[in-house]
Amino acid sequence: MRSDAIKKGLEKAPHRSLLRALGYVDQELERPLIGVVNSFNEIVPGHMHLNEIAAAVKAGVRLAGGTPVEFPCIAVCDGIAMNHSGMKYSLASRELIADSVEVMAQAHQFDGLVLVTACDKIVPGMLMAAARLDIPCIVVSGGPMLAGRYRGRDVSLSNMFEAVGAVRAGRMSAEELAGLEDTACPGCGSCAGMFTANSMNCLTEAIGLALPGNGTIPAVTAARRRLAKLTGIRIVELVQQDVRPSQILTAAAFENALAVDMALGCSTNTVLHLPAIAREAGVEINLNMISEISEKTPNLCRLSPAGPHFMQDLDEAGGIPAVMTQLARKGLLHLDAPAVSGKTIGGQIQGREVFRPEVIRSVDDPYSPTGGIAILRGNLAPDGAVVKKSAVAPEMLVHRGPARVFDGEEAAVQAILGGAIKKGDVIVIRYEGPRGGPGMREMLTPTAVVAGMGLDKDVALLTDGRFSGATRGASIGHISPEAADGGPVAAVREGDLIEIDIPNNRINVALSDEELQSRLNGWRPPAPRVTRGYLARYAQQVTSASSGAVFKQL
Repeated sequence: MRSDAIKKGLEKAPHRSLLRALGYVDQELERPLIGVVNSFNEIVPGHMHLNEIAAAVKAGVRLAGGTPVEFPCIAVCDGIAMNHSGMKYSLASRELIADSVEVMAQAHQFDGLVLVTACDKIVPGMLMAAARLDIPCIVVSGGPMLAGRYRGRDVSLSNMFEAVGAVRAGRMSAEELAGLEDTACPGCGSCAGMFTANSMNCLTEAIGLALPGNGTIPAVTAARRRLAKLTGIRIVELVQQDVRPSQILTAAAFENALAVDMALGCSTNTVLHLPAIAREAGVEINLNMISEISEKTPNLCRLSPAGPHFMQDLDEAGGIPAVMTQLARKGLLHLDAPAVSGKTIGGQIQGREVFRPEVIRSVDDPYSPTGGIAILRGNLAPDGAVVKKSAVAPEMLVHRGPARVFDGEEAAVQAILGGAIKKGDVIVIRYEGPRGGPGMREMLTPTAVVAGMGLDKDVALLTDGRFSGATRGASIGHISPEAADGGPVAAVREGDLIEIDIPNNRINVALSDEELQSRLNGWRPPAPRVTRGYLARYAQQVTSASSGAVFKQL
């Protein structure tokens, strides 16, 4: 066993004395040591119950003959970090998470890891570590939050952000806002729509590193605790069989994940995270590949914010296995890809069916014949941009309007709330990319306020930053190269006409090549916004959003 490096032989007597100081007895030290990476904290709703999940995992490990060893991991709540300087740390935390899991696993020579996760950057950070370490690993999330209920309808956090704009526009009273505030987030779990956390947990299941149900079983249920216990049992078996992430995280597995991504209409953040995980696994994913898979994969689900359904509905409808059975009917999956369950993907989804066809549509009757995410290119984004087209109103799929240019999120929000944005405008928020932000902040506040004011069918928003999975509307992010690297978006001026054609994957500014180049020739990079601490180091090391905003290779 790998852990023999800290517990076997005469020369390891000092190590054993330290382990005995922890209370371990001989029988425990003879068993596989399983690291249980618990991202519990008391500030993130998706993580506040993870001690219960970790306890169930540890019970499963013991049942299977292993010794569980729990250690912590940081977690940022994107909702709480939104629309202030804290959001600069969200994406940046992904690299810290991967590094810290690597450090703990290598320093203490665990035989295997159970990655207990929930929210946005924690899932990909842990998956990056799993791929990098290549020791037996399995993921179990805390599960999605139930939708809240307000005045007879299901609601979630995205409704709260949009309600701010509705109040500003006089479409909702302050009293209604207060009532919604009390009910939108009813308890533990990752926010109830197909936002980034739930997107990544569903894709972890599709990629084969989590047991079926990981993405959709609600956080509050006993089924979630049972899944955690089964996960603990399974990691011991994976260690005994020496099943490693490198055997699962193949090119076929990532293609499966991308197909499910497009069928579900996941968060655009998946376009950052899947390439980052793939790089750690030695697999290449680029925007061209993502675009190709999107073009041939039907969009089968419209979960909040794209539609009326929530994660509990998807679970009741049959979950990710049911979605995958539909994709398999069209030959869009590698059914021979292995999974941590011990079965192939084909074996894992065999016999699964759709119980609510209004939640998971048939491949014969999709919402769209193409996927929920589109990659756009043009003179404004020569290296690509990303849009969740399944959440775009039909009338905004093609749009031409004047640019309203803001060098940062705060100025844009102030203009929107102040009534300065008019129908037809294209809001451009720049210098918010991975390096320029730094940290590539999510722009949920401006997009939600636009939607709440009833302008989501009239106004587009472009940024070299990114969007929350809770964003809807013509919100185009990840514009690459970013403004801080001298990308064309840095040359856009107030009033320039922006041309958006999502069906044809195009985004341009109506300028000649000569005019655009002339403006860029006169451009000078701005001074760094952060000059000390982790964010300063992050800005120096991070690469473009088009490559997953990963760190430069040494």
